[in-house]
This record gives sequence, C-alpha cells and structure tokens, in this order.
Amino acid sequence: MAGEIELKYLTVDKKVVNDPTSQAEWSAKKLVWVPHEIQGFCAASVKSEKGDEVTVELQDSGKRVIVHLDDIQRMNPPKFNKVEDMAELTCLNEASVLFNLKDRYYSGLIYTYSGLFCVVVNPYKKLPIYTEKVVELYKGKKRHEVPPHIFAVTDAAYMSMLQDREDQSILCTGESGAGKTENTKKVIQYLAYVACSARGAKTSTITVQSLQGELETQLLQANPILEAFGNAKTVKNDNSSRFGKFIRINFDTSGFIAGASIETYLLEKARVVRQAPTERTFHIFYQALQGTTSQQKKEYLFEASNMYTYLSGGHIPLPGVDDSVEFASTVDAMRIMGMNDDDIASVMKIVSACLLFGNMTFKQERNSDQATLPDNTVAQKVCRLLGLNVTDFTKALLRPKIKVGRDYVHKAQTKDQVEFSTQALGKALYERNFKWIVSRINRSLDRSKRQGASFIGILDIAGFEIFLMNSFEQLCINYTNEKLQQLFNHTMFILEQEEYRKEGIVWKFIDFGLDLQPCIDLIEKPMGILALLDEECWFPKATDKTLVDKLMTQHSNHFKFCKPDIREKADFQVIHYAGKVDYCAKNWLLKNMDPLNENVIQLMQNSSDPFIVNIWRDATIVGMGATMSNDTAFGSRTRKGMFRTVSQTYKEQLSKLMVTLRNTNPNFVRCIIPNHEKKAGKIDSLLVLDQLRCNGVLEGIRICRQGFPNRIVFQEFRQRYELLTPNVIPKGFMDGRKAVENMILALELDPNLYRIGQSKIFFRAGVLAHLEEERDLKLTEIIVLFQAQCRGMLARRNYQKRLQQLSAIRIIQRNCLAYLKLRNWPWWRLFTKVKPLLQVTRQDEEMHAKEDELKKTKDKLEKQEQDLTELERKQQQLVEEKNILAEQLQAEAELSAEAEEMRVRLAAKKQELEEILHDLEARIEEEEERNQILMNEKKKQTLNVQDLEEQLEEEEQARQKLQLEKVTADAKIKKLEEDVAVIEDSYAKTSKEKKTLEDRLHEVSNHLAEEEEKAKSLSKLKVKHESQLQNLDDKLRREGKTRTDLEKLRRKLEAEISDLREQIAELKQQIHELQAQLARREEELNIALARCDEETAAKIATQKALREIENQLQETQEDLESEKEARNKAEKHKRDLSEELEALKSELEDSLDTTAAQQELRNKRESELNHLKKTVEQESHTHEVQISEMRQKHGGIVDHLNDQLDAIKRAKATIDKTKQAMEAENIDMANEIKTLGAAKQESERKRKVLESQNQEYNIRVSELDRVKVELQDRLGKVSNELENVTVQLEEAEQKAAHFSKSSSSLEAQLSDIQESLSEETRLKLGLSSKLRQAEEDRENLQDQLDEEEEARKGLEKQVNSLNSHIGDLKKKCEEDNALIDNLEDGKKKMGKDMEALTGRMEEVQAHNDKLEKSKKRLQAEVDDLVVNLDSEKARLTSLEKRQRKFDQTLNEEKAQKERLMQEKEAAEKELRDRETKIFSLTRELDEMQDSMADIERNYKVQKSELEDLMSSKDDVGKNVHELEKAKRALDTQVGEMRAQLEELEDELQATEDAKLRLEVNMQAAKTNYERELQSKEEQNEEKRRAILRQLREMEAELEDERRQRTAAVNAKKKLEADIHDLGGQLEMASKVKEDSLRQLKKLQAQMKEYMHDLDEAKQGKDDMAHLAKENERKNKSLEAEAMQLQEELASAQRACKHAQSERDELAEELNSNSSNRNMLADEKRRLEQRIQALEEDLEDEQNTCELLADKERKLSAQVDQMSAELSAERSSAHRSENARIMLERQNKELKAKLQELESSAKTRSKAVISQLESKIANLEEQLENESKERHVASKASRRLEKKLKEMVIQAEDERRHADQYKEQVDKVNARVKGLKRQLDEAEEEVSRANAGKRKLQRELDDQMEANESLSREINQLKNKLRRGDTSRTSRAYSRRMAADKDAGSGGTDSPDASLADEEDD
Repeated sequence: MAGEIELKYLTVDKKVVNDPTSQAEWSAKKLVWVPHEIQGFCAASVKSEKGDEVTVELQDSGKRVIVHLDDIQRMNPPKFNKVEDMAELTCLNEASVLFNLKDRYYSGLIYTYSGLFCVVVNPYKKLPIYTEKVVELYKGKKRHEVPPHIFAVTDAAYMSMLQDREDQSILCTGESGAGKTENTKKVIQYLAYVACSARGAKTSTITVQSLQGELETQLLQANPILEAFGNAKTVKNDNSSRFGKFIRINFDTSGFIAGASIETYLLEKARVVRQAPTERTFHIFYQALQGTTSQQKKEYLFEASNMYTYLSGGHIPLPGVDDSVEFASTVDAMRIMGMNDDDIASVMKIVSACLLFGNMTFKQERNSDQATLPDNTVAQKVCRLLGLNVTDFTKALLRPKIKVGRDYVHKAQTKDQVEFSTQALGKALYERNFKWIVSRINRSLDRSKRQGASFIGILDIAGFEIFLMNSFEQLCINYTNEKLQQLFNHTMFILEQEEYRKEGIVWKFIDFGLDLQPCIDLIEKPMGILALLDEECWFPKATDKTLVDKLMTQHSNHFKFCKPDIREKADFQVIHYAGKVDYCAKNWLLKNMDPLNENVIQLMQNSSDPFIVNIWRDATIVGMGATMSNDTAFGSRTRKGMFRTVSQTYKEQLSKLMVTLRNTNPNFVRCIIPNHEKKAGKIDSLLVLDQLRCNGVLEGIRICRQGFPNRIVFQEFRQRYELLTPNVIPKGFMDGRKAVENMILALELDPNLYRIGQSKIFFRAGVLAHLEEERDLKLTEIIVLFQAQCRGMLARRNYQKRLQQLSAIRIIQRNCLAYLKLRNWPWWRLFTKVKPLLQVTRQDEEMHAKEDELKKTKDKLEKQEQDLTELERKQQQLVEEKNILAEQLQAEAELSAEAEEMRVRLAAKKQELEEILHDLEARIEEEEERNQILMNEKKKQTLNVQDLEEQLEEEEQARQKLQLEKVTADAKIKKLEEDVAVIEDSYAKTSKEKKTLEDRLHEVSNHLAEEEEKAKSLSKLKVKHESQLQNLDDKLRREGKTRTDLEKLRRKLEAEISDLREQIAELKQQIHELQAQLARREEELNIALARCDEETAAKIATQKALREIENQLQETQEDLESEKEARNKAEKHKRDLSEELEALKSELEDSLDTTAAQQELRNKRESELNHLKKTVEQESHTHEVQISEMRQKHGGIVDHLNDQLDAIKRAKATIDKTKQAMEAENIDMANEIKTLGAAKQESERKRKVLESQNQEYNIRVSELDRVKVELQDRLGKVSNELENVTVQLEEAEQKAAHFSKSSSSLEAQLSDIQESLSEETRLKLGLSSKLRQAEEDRENLQDQLDEEEEARKGLEKQVNSLNSHIGDLKKKCEEDNALIDNLEDGKKKMGKDMEALTGRMEEVQAHNDKLEKSKKRLQAEVDDLVVNLDSEKARLTSLEKRQRKFDQTLNEEKAQKERLMQEKEAAEKELRDRETKIFSLTRELDEMQDSMADIERNYKVQKSELEDLMSSKDDVGKNVHELEKAKRALDTQVGEMRAQLEELEDELQATEDAKLRLEVNMQAAKTNYERELQSKEEQNEEKRRAILRQLREMEAELEDERRQRTAAVNAKKKLEADIHDLGGQLEMASKVKEDSLRQLKKLQAQMKEYMHDLDEAKQGKDDMAHLAKENERKNKSLEAEAMQLQEELASAQRACKHAQSERDELAEELNSNSSNRNMLADEKRRLEQRIQALEEDLEDEQNTCELLADKERKLSAQVDQMSAELSAERSSAHRSENARIMLERQNKELKAKLQELESSAKTRSKAVISQLESKIANLEEQLENESKERHVASKASRRLEKKLKEMVIQAEDERRHADQYKEQVDKVNARVKGLKRQLDEAEEEVSRANAGKRKLQRELDDQMEANESLSREINQLKNKLRRGDTSRTSRAYSRRMAADKDAGSGGTDSPDASLADEEDD
C-alpha cells in the first residue's frame, strides 16, 4: 500500500490519459491556445478565420474573442497530456509546456524532464517520494525505466561517473523559494545512501561520538549548520538560502564517498543589521534566543528578541518550525562535525555580539561634530564577549587614530559615521564567523587528505532575478546566471554542432540567438561594468553619479546596454538573455569597497579570545599593520589584498567555478516557484512563464529535438551491439566505419534517426535506449538458451546414469530369482558340488594364473623400460648441466678478472675523491665563515628595514593628511564652480550694468597689484618645495641602495624556497607511495571480502545439500515404514502359519505319539519349524541391521554437515579477524597520511609566509614610489591654488568663461601628468630599472614644473591684455545672446520633429516585432511538422513491426492449437485404454466373486455332510476307520479350500493393488491434464487479452494516425503552391489510408478467425471437462464396487474363522474319541487285527505331512513373490519418474523446436519487411517533396486562402468517405490472403530458382575446369607441332609448366615460349 502511495506521486495513470472521449473532443473542436491576461494561455476552439484575424470560443467561459493569427498557438493531442519528457510534445510552444507542467503539478507530479534537464515545481508540501524504497527503486536504473525524479538525475550522474570516469556536476538553479536547497539536500541524501562505504556496519546504539567518524553522516549533517547560519525567511521563502554554495563530493575508484568540500558565494551579510517587514534575519539568531538555557543566556549575554535593534520585527515565528528544537539539532550537527564545546561557545558569543552592536546608542555633541557614547553598558557586554578593552574599543569607535608623520592624530567621528562603522563591524564579524564555520566543515569532511578518483559537484545558487529596482547583488547574481546559461548553451548546442562539423556530418548550422558572450563581455571585460566600478573605487572624488556617467559614455553604443527613460528611476539598463533589467547604482561604490574601522580590527587581532584572533588573522585592511608584532625577522604583514574589491573577489571565485564546471559533465535541474503565496496546488501562470523564459526551457527542448544528443565511438558500438547483428561482420580486420554501416543496415534503423561521422556514430534522443532494450532481450535469450543446453546435458547425463542403474538392478533381480528357483533343486546342488571336482575348472584357474603371471612380467618389463628412459633423460640432463656449469665457471673467471681491474680503478678513484673531500671541507669552512658574515649583515639589514618601515608609516600618515587637505580643496573647487555658474547667470545682465563694471574695473586693478604680491610669496613657496624635492631625491637614492640589498635577500629567499619545494616534492612522493600501499591494502581487503562471499556461497550450497539429504532421509524413512508394514504383515502371516502348525502338531501328537515313526516325523517337523523361525529371525535381524545402518548413515551425514557448518563459521571468524586487521592497518595508513599532509601543509605555510614577505618588500617599494607621486600632487595643488587666485580675479569680468576653459585645460594637463605617473609606477617591475625610470620621471616633472611656471607668467600677461578687450567682447556677447535665442527656437522645433520620428519608429518596431513573431511561429510550425513527420515514420515502422509480430503470434497460436488438439486426442486415447483395462479388471473381479460363491456352497455342503456323519455314529468301533478316512478327506479339502482361499486373497490383493495403482495413475493423469488444460487456458486467455490489447492499441494508433494525417493534410493544404499537386498528393494520402484501412479490416478478419478458433478451443475444453466428469463418475462407481468387494472379503474372512472354530470342535470330538478308544482296551484283539490298516493309514499321514511341507514351501515362495512384487513396484515407481523426466525433456525439446519455428518465421517475414521498406522509402520521398513544397507554399499562403477553404471542405468529404472505406476492408482481406499465398509460392519458386542457379553454377564451374584442361592440352599440342624433336618439346613443356606455376609474368625468355604466347594471343 505504501509503494502505491509513493508511485501515485511519480507515475501517470495511462487510462485517464488515453481517454478516447477527450481525443474525439480535441479533434472535433479544433482546440488551440490563445493568450490570456491572468492564466497566460487558455484553451479555445476555432470558429472562423478572416484574414489574419481568427474568431475563437473560450472553453472556460464560452465567450467569443477575435485574436490575431500570430498569437494563436497549437494544442497537442490529449494522449500527450502529462507527458514525462516535454521533448516528446508534437507542438512545442510556451502554452503547451505551461499546460503540461500545470497538469502534472495538479496531479502531484512535480518532476518533469525537459530535453536533457529536469524541471522541478515547488509543491509547498511534503510528498512521500524521498523514502528508502524510492531510493532503491531508482538505484542503478536507466532514465527511461523510471518516472522523472531528482534521484534519476543523480543516479545518472553517479553511474556515468563510475562508467566513464568523468567528473559530474548537478546545477540547481531557480528563484528564491523554488526549492533549490531542498533538491540539493535530496541529491546529497541519495548519494550518501547509494555510495555509503560502511552501510552494513550499523550499530544499535548511535551516539554523537560514533557518528563523528562516519563521513556520510557528517555530509548530511553539514546542511543543518549551513541552513542555520546562512538561511533566512524572506517574502517568497521561509527557508531561503542567502548565499550560493558549491558542494564537491569526492569518490574513490570503487564509487564510495572519499571526502567533500563546500565553497560559498556572496553571503547577504546586510541582513544582519536590517530586514524588510515580515522578514527575518538568519535563523541562528532566533534559534539561539529561543533554544539556549538560562545559564547559557547568562554566559552569552542573550536578551529578549524585542530588545535588539537589529531584529527589526522582533521574534517572527515560522509556521511548523520550533526554533528551540532546531537549535538543539544545529548544536548536535556541530558536534557531529567535530566541533567541541569551546568552538560552539565562541560561535554563540559572536552571534550575541553581532546583535549587541545594534544596541549601542550614540549622540552628537552640540558644539562640534564629535559623537559620544553616553552609556557604555552595551559596549562592556560586547567587549566581554569579544575579549576587548572597553576604553580602547570606545576610543577606536569615536576617535580613531591616524598617524601623521611621527605623531598619532585622533580624528573626530560624527554620529552617522560611528553608526555606519558599527554596522560594518557587525556584518564583517558575522561574515568571518560564517567563513570559519564553512572551513571547519570542510576540514571535517576532508579527513582523508587525498584526492578522490572523481567527484560530483552540486551547485545551489540563486537564479535570474528581475525586480522593480535591482542593485549590485542582483547584477552579480545575473552575471553568474549568464555564465551558467552560456555553459548550458555550449554544452547543449554550440559544442554539439561543432562536434557535428568536426565529424563531417551534413548539418545545417542553426543559430537560436542564445550566444550570451556580448552581455558577459559587457560586465566582466576591461572597461566593462565591474572594471569601471573598481576604477571608480580608486578615486576619492568618485560618486555613484560619476560611475553612471562613465558607464553612459563608455557603453552608450553597446547593443546590450541601454539608457533608461527619463521618467524611470533606474540609472541604466542591461539586456540579459532573460529580458531587460533596470539597475539603480545607489551605494554601489560603498558595497564594492566594503570599508571597515581599522582601529577596531587591530583591537580584535590583539583580543584575549584566541577564537577572535583566529578569525581576524588574515584581515587585509589598509594601515592595519602599525601595531602588529613581527612574527619573523622581516615582519608578517600582508598587504596583497589592500585594494581587492567585492567584485574582484566574486569574479575570481566565479571564474574558478566555471573552470571546474567546464571540466565536468553538467546535469541541469531547473527549479520553479509556482506562486508567491506559498500555497500548495496553486500555479501563477504568468510567474511560471516568466521563469520558463529565464531558464531557457523551450530552447533546451528544441535543441534536444533538433540535434543528435547520443554518440558513441565505432569500436565501442561494435563491441556492445554486435550481438544484435550476428554474421554481419566477417572475421578478420574491417574498418570501423564500414562495420558500423553494415550493422546499421542489419538493424534496419530509420536513416533520420542516426548520422555516421568520422570516428563516432550519432543518434537522436531515445534510439540508444531502444538498442539497449533490444540488447538486453537478446542477452536474456542467449542466456536462456545456454541454461537450457546446460540443463539438457545434465538431465541426459542423469538419465543415462538411471538407465544403467535400472539395467543393473534388473540383472541383479534376475540372478536372485534364478538362484531362489535353483537353490532347492537337487540337480543344482549336485552341480555345485561336482563342479569344483571337474578338470575344466582347474584348467581355467591355471589359465588365469598364467595370465596373471604374464601380466606381472609385462608390468615389470614396462617399469624397467620406463626406468631406463628416465635414467637416460637424467643422464642427458646432467650432461647439459655440466656444460652449463662449465660455461658459468668460465664466465665467473672472466668476471673475477674484470672485478679485479674494477677494484684497482675504484681504489684510484677513492684516492681522488678523498682529496676532493678535503678540498670541499675546506671550502665548507670558508662558506660557513662567509655565512656568519652574511648573517651579521642580515641583522643589520633587518634593523635598516625596520627603520625604513617606520619612515614609510610616517609617510603614509602624511599622505593621509594630504588626502584630507585634497578633499577640502575639492570642496572649495566645487564652490568656485557654483560661483562660476552664478556669474554665467548674471552675464545676461552685463549690458545694463556697464557703468558699474567700469567703476569696479579700477578696484580690480588695485586688487591685481595685491595678487602680484601674493604671487611673489608663492614663488618663495616654490623655492621651498624645490628644496623638499631635493630631499626626496636623496631619500630615493637611499631607497635604491636598500632595494639592491633587498634584491640580494630575495635571491637568497628564492634559494630557500627551491629547497623547500624539493622537500615538498619528496613528501609528495612519500604520500604517493603510501597511497599505493593503501590501494594494495584495499585490494587485499576486497579479496578477503570476495573470499567471505565465496564462503557464504559455499555455506548456502551446503545448506542446500543438507536439505536434499534430509529429503532423502525422509524418503528412506517412508520406505522403512513401508518395509515395517510389510514385515508386520509377514509376521502376522507367520503367526497364522505357526498357529496352524501348532494345531497340526497337537493333532499329530495325539494321533501318533505311540509310534517311533511319529516321533521322527515330529522331530523333522520341529527342525523345519526351527529353520523357518531362524529364517524369520534372520530376516528381522537383517531389517534391523539395515535400519541401524540407515540411522548411522543419517547420523554421520548430519555430523558431517555440522562439521562443515563449524568449519565455515571458523573460516568466517578468521575472515572477520583479517578484515578487522586490514581495517586497523587502513586506519594506521590514514593516520600516517594525515601526519604527512600536516607536514606538507606546514611547509606550504612557511613557503607562503616567505612569499608574502617578499611581496611585502615589493609593496613597500611601490609605496615609496607612491609617496613621491603624492609629493608631486602637492606641487600640482599649489599650481591649482594659483589658478584659483586667477579665477577669483576674473569673477567680475566678462571673459570668465574663457579663463575657466584655460583652467580646465590645465586640470586636464595635470590629470594627464597623474595618469602618466600612475602608468610609470605600474611599469616598474624590476627594482633597478624602476629606480632609473623614477629618476627620469623626476627630471621630466621638474621640466614640466618649469614649463607650468612659464605658462602661469604667460597667463598673467594674458590677463592684462584681456582687460583691454573687454569692451569688444561685451558687444560680441550681445550678438551671441540673440543667436542663442534663435537656436532655442530651432531646438524646440527639432524636439517636436524628434518626438514624431520616435513615434513613427515605435510603430515600425512594433510592426517588425509582429512580423518576427509570425516568422518564429511559422518556423516553429515547420519544425513541429518535421518532427511530426519523423514521428509518423517511426510510428509507421512500429506499426509494421507490430503487424509482423501479430502475424507471428497468430501462427504461434494456430500451431499451439494444433498441438493442443493432438494432446487432446492422445489423452482421449489413453482414457479409452484405461477404461478397457478397468472393464477387464471388473470382469475378472466378477469371475472371482462367482468362484468365491461356489466355494462357499461346497463348504456348506461338506459341513452338512459332516454333521450327518456325526449324527450317524452309532457303532463307535465300526465307524472309527471311516471317521479317520473322512477326517483325512476333510483335512485335504480344508487345505485345498484354504489354499484356494489364500490364492483368492492374493489375487484379490493384487487386483486391489492394481486398482489402487490405476486410481493413483488416473488421479495423477487427471491432475496433470487439468493443470495443463488450466495453464493452456490461462495462456490462451492471456494471449487473447494481449491480442485484444494490441488490437485496441493498433486501432487507437490507426485512429491517431488518421487524425494526425488529416491534420497534416490540412496543414499541408495551407502551404501548397499548386492546387493540382495538392490533389495528387491527397490522392496518394487517400491510397495510403485505404491500405491502412485494408490492413485494419484484414486484422479484424484475422481477429474474427482467431475468436472462432478460441471458441472451438473453449468447446473442446468443455467436452474434455465433460469426459473428465464422466471418468470421475466411473471412478466413483468402481470405488463403490471395491468397497462392496472389501465388505464381501470381510464376510468371507468371518466365515473362514467360523469354519476354523468348527474344525476345533471336531478336533475336540476326535480327542474324546481317542479317550473312548483308550477305554476300549479290552478290544485289543480287534485293534491288533487292524494294525496293518493303521500302518497303511500311517503312510497316508506321511503323505499328508509331505503335502503340508509342500504348502509351507508354497507359502515361503509366496513371501518371496510378495517381496519381488514390492521391488517391482519400486522399479515401476522409478520408471514412472524416468518417464516424467523424459516427458519434461520432450517438453523442452518441443519448446526449442517452437523457437526454431519462430526464427524461421522471422526469416520468412524479412521479404515482407523489404517490401514495407520500399513503401517507407516512397513515403520518405513523398515527405521530402512535401517539405520542399512547404517552403515554397509559405510565401503564397495568403493567395490560397479561398482555395484552402475548398480543400478543407474536400477534407471533410474525405472524412465522410473514410467510413465507406472501412466497408471495403473486408474485400481487401481476401486479396491479402491471395497475396500471401502468392508470396509463399514466390518464395518456393525463389528457392527452386536458387537451387537451379546453384546447379548451373556447379555445371559452369565444371565446364570451366574442363575448358581450362582442354586449353592446356591444346597449348601442349601446339608446342609439339611447332617443335619437331621430342627433347625440345619436353624442355618447352617443362618451361611451360614452370611458367604456369609461376605467379609473375611467365618467367620464360626463350623464343619458343614467346612463340607459344603469340599463338595463344
């Protein structure tokens, strides 16, 4: 039930989708999609068309609307509803995609494939589709085998990683709230489950300590921590990730997880200090406030949530989430990740401190700009949490220190500045805390310190965002999505088409307009948006407005950059692939620079809390190193990140991410948010459409459908799919392309489905999946055949063995029976006694003895010969070894001589090396002395470096002070610019104020004199500055010297770094060796695990054998019980016989105890009786011995199995021990690798420290250059002051504008100078060359200063000359005013014209957009039609295949029906035979019953006679002799009757046994027959259902095909150029339709025939059931008769007992008669007279004894016969078992024959397939013609509207005629049958023709051979005629033969040979 619930949310109900009513409604109403304001698109039916306007009726409201033709989108047939892959849609448009997503979403199906990626719609509720059952369902499955799911995407990535050894990535993108984070968690959950390395080792008690070691658990537990610290509630999402992350999971070669790491991007730290209404900050703040205990709140100084300023809305709860529970789970997860309590406490302290930053309240002093902190309680709390001093902390906030020169200056901070700095500190502190947590998680997840074999990366990053107003964060996110979409396009399409071009595939390059590189270049390239933003951050005067101005001037002509409308608030617009986005540049510079208070950062770096020091250790703040202690002799400050902005950092991270993603195989997951209300089951169509456009879903589907996404190398294709095409590729070498072409021809694939390149074969989507299914089917068929062959061989072997056993048993039985018959025969005894005495037997023995001796001698001789050959071989081997040893001895002698020479040379070399060693030792001592000297110099240099650092810091402070002065000067310049503007306004009034100006001119001249005095003072200042420049030159020279020293130190450090690198290489080599050892250990562990698996398999086999032995034991016990029953019967029989013998014995004792002969007779009888007893005891003893032996065997077998189980357990224990030892060794190796990794990290850290020191020195040198540049800037400022003075002089003059221009030109010159200086500073790479360039620059600057001074003097002169020209300029100004007025009027007219032109342009643009839209729609329709045609071709081929399969199944059903009829006849025949047997048995039973009745009548007559005799005994003495005779007669009669009775009992028992056997056989046959009949009925029923289902599917497909074909014809009509061509093609389509209808009618007729056959089979089944019932009735009647016979037998037994009792009474009477005889002793004389008669009677008695003995022998024979019958019954049981096995084998052989018949039917169907292929080729040609004509018809579509309407009417007529065509199908069926017969006849004729052809070929070959032989003879004769003598003839003949044999050009140069050749020619 649970599985059904899960599948409900994954699969689609096909019955609902394939509803014929909806299909009929769709085709009848002409349903289309029209735009809708709210729903996006809604369904409507077309009512009428008029030009470009179409009247439609909405399905929902029934309202009629007129819509433009280009706005209508086609609707898919209903069978495509809820399709799993939207690439399968026939009409691919926005409306269809939106409807499919909505339809699936309303059914609970949130996952849908869209081409090669997966689309996910957030359900806003929990679905049961992520359980372990679902994971097991998707594990190892292919994509098309299971419904769409994130697990399917993950499993595909995992399997391709394992198979292709290629890194994978899963990219989850989408808006906030779309479900990216949840899907990322599900991916990690699936990978942790599938790739778990220790899944089986689960313990019952799971603790945090036990979970710390499990990598999969830690990987799953990383999510709660990241969600707590990085997720927050937004308007769209309650658990929105406010950062991007890339999770990299490493796997080893076996596919197990080996490690993981997490990279984060763009944490939204601004959320710490402010949140929008109804939003929350990060979850951890609320969790900590709600989940901590009172003691923890005191420790971390937590307060109520409404007390914090940074929590804007106080405590905002989340629905369904308990923050206290979430806090406990977060803390548990942190412990599982290996964080201790101190780390957790430090993290919580930082969380509390971030909140407390917002509670510090500052105030502004009244008389100054200084801010104050009246209450420092909150500051004390913050300092206690962060380990800071309160006073230092407040000073650093309120009055930060700035070092100016050698003194520190405290700068006053305003209230706004202090609040801004505290907010920045809070954000930075939280960001540092988050980064530390991520690094700590990475350290826990990557414990192995080794790189995995491959990895899967999961990217969870925000999707494209378009808000009303977008800021810097949205630009970064959209920039990232541009890069990801470019990756998607390159992966999905551009690289695909490049691959097609490289492989030489004929492909029309399609451009979807998705190349995003221009937009990416606009953002990231030099002079792009981010580059200009960074450049503006360098300039102090820069503002957001200057940034926007720069962007406008730089990119105004870029087609992706737009200037917004004046009415909009945006600053600029960028055209992204998802649309036009408005950006507001407010606070961009601030966000990009991210400034911090460096005084507070220095305090934190010196905090008393080591955790705070750790997270701020690598802080890169300008000027932060003033108070840092020197860790090394050179200092440890790093300033490499001083100017690193946020955009630069993000760009670097993104470039690394893109490199990683490009090196992987990407898998795309597009997450979509359905609505902003977070309601389940609701979809905002416009919102979803917007996201579909942003995600590029439609383009991805179209790319997938147009291209060939699957490709495979020739060799791999041949290896994998060659079994589908047997005997196609010949043996030997064959080119890969040629082999693949042959295989494709054999596979009969549609040419449109594949392309063959230079090295690969390409397939469309879904073709490889079909080939894989075919390959799986073929493999299963091969394996089944192989198993059948194996089982058949085993069964045949077993059968032969049983046959041999059976023949042996029969021989033994025959010999035993012969022995039993002969053992009591006197002649046999005589023969056995005489045979040893005969001479013949001794001769045989002697012959045997001689043969034995001869055999022994032969064996000895063979042994001696073998020994002789062995000795010879050993001798030869010893001789060879001797030779080898001699050679080795000689070689050793030579080697010893060489070694002696080598020793002498080594001794000489040793002497030389010792001398060199002494020299080296001396040099080492000298080097040590030099090293000591250098160390002393190094110490001096370090002192110098420290002095230089202090000087540099002083210069830095001075630079900052100058920077402040520069700011004030800039403010003055701005004021002056405003004054200039005022002057320009007053310039218009100068004509009225002419007189006043003339008066002021005099005052200005006086003021000019004063300014000249000021100029003189400025010249003095210039002299002073020149002296300062000289001082700077001296400093520069000193710096040059220090630089040379630093260069030497750098070289030395580089040498040390090279040594460290060598050590690192050695460590890496050791690590590689350890990794190799670890791999070997892992291989040993795998081998041990394999052994364990083998042991478990052996254990299972032994258990199976034990079960088989137990079954055998049970069978033997049953046999034993049957033997016991037989024994009980024999004992009972024996007791009866003993009783009879006792009775006879007593009678004989009574009658014959007087004579000695009677005594001897009695002894003889007793001996025979004892012999019988002994035989019975022996038999019982043998039975008991057999039973004991069976028990002992059973016990032995059980003990043996127990021993085997114990041995297996011991082996398993040893394997477990070895496994534990291997795991321990593995752990040790991992620890060693960890230590080596730590050592490597330490050496890496040292190397980085040295590199950072080296870089520091370079930075210091560059700072010195910068100081020089700032001094030169100071000179520029002095000149600016001079210019300001001149500007003030000219304020009242009319020539102020010209002077401002000159000042601006001077400023431009100064900026040029500054740019040249900055370029020179950047170009100083080498230290010495930089110094020389700096000196040259200084000289150039000096010259420029002189030139500027001269220019200033020239300007003063110009001022004096300009005063004289004022009057002239005033007149010119008046004229200029008039011109300006005229220009204003012209400008207004031009504005009006521009407005009209813009309106006209907008209209033209709208018209162009509409045309472009119609063009795209037509192109889409063309693409859809092409795809429809392809699908129609594929459907046609599938229909033909189904037709063939249907014919094949029909033939199989007919064959099976015939076989069933044969089986039915055989069963009926067997039943008739058995009935005749039963009738004969019943007849025999009746005869036996009649004989029994006769016996009973005789018995009654004899009894009456006996009574008469007893009644008539008057005279005792007279009748004694008669009584004796009567007694003897009666005894004989009784014995005969008893014998007859026993024989009758035996016969009755035999008949009962036969009857029982017959009943059992009948029952078994009946059950078998019923079972077979039932199975066949089920098979027939299943096949009937399958055929009906296929027929329905074919009818539905034919209906769909007919509808689609009519739709295609309608579409084709719109685009056809000529009406006559259309008519012809319509006739062709109608012919094809008639053919399909004929096929349909043929199928219907075949279905009717098959239904008729099925009815006949049912009738036969009913008849068989009727016969079975009759047989059951007969069996019951026979059973009743048997019961009656048993009752009669019981009554006969009772009568027998009654006769026995009467016999006993007679015996008593006889006893009484004997007593009377004793009483009549006086009648002795008469008795003596009768002695002779009594002796005669005695002889008679002896005869009766002999008869009794014969009876006893008969009884023993009967016992033997019973045992023989028992053995015969057993043998018959064996025979029946063998017969069953034979029947099974016959069944299998019949199945094999059936398969052969199927294969032959397949071969016969190839001819039909070829015909159909020709038809398909014709249809393809027609389709190509139609496609060509469609392109032509698209141009003339409007001219054919009237004609098209007529054709629509004709099409409707065709629909009406379609019903008439159905009636003609019946007529066609007969024709099809005739064609089939003709086809069979044609095949027979072809086979006969082939046979005749082969015969003719053979005759032709024979004729050719005869012709060749004749030609050779003719040539010989010609040679003989040409040459007279025979010798020359023979020589020429031999040469001719040699020439014939030669492969060259004849090989004969003689004139005779040439003549022969000429004659041949």
